[in-house]
Amino acid sequence: MVLEVDILIATMEYVDILDYSEQLGKMILQSDVMQKYRQTRKQLEEDKEAQQLIQAFIDIKEHYEDVQRFGRYHPDFNEVMKNVRKTKRAMDMNDKVATFKIAERNLQKLLDEISQYVALSVSEQVKAPKDGAALSDGGCGCGSGGGCGCAS
Repeated sequence: MVLEVDILIATMEYVDILDYSEQLGKMILQSDVMQKYRQTRKQLEEDKEAQQLIQAFIDIKEHYEDVQRFGRYHPDFNEVMKNVRKTKRAMDMNDKVATFKIAERNLQKLLDEISQYVALSVSEQVKAPKDGAALSDGGCGCGSGGGCGCAS
């Protein structure tokens, strides 16, 4: 009988935690930070110039990945590296892209702060992501691992 009561209590605690998590999720979705993120994302998706710049960067990045397999020994290495930097710079200088990146960083910061708060409320030993560490590979914005010299 005691075992059944313990399971019932544990189950009720679990349900409470899920309810609180759902409330927290709704609060995040309704936050000003999330609204700004959605707004800038929509503007970015609807901007033809920004989409062309993003597509150009995706195309050159694919070529870069092919060249990267051979590194400096590839005959087009220097030209591709230069084009990656130039294309990324053009993309990053676009107002819609820049505004979206700021909104994206602000949302990530909010999520990191919430994760930290939850983790520390459990125990000081619980690890939580900081500065987007759970999602980042630690490299640059183009996915090259820093090889192209760009920084986002």
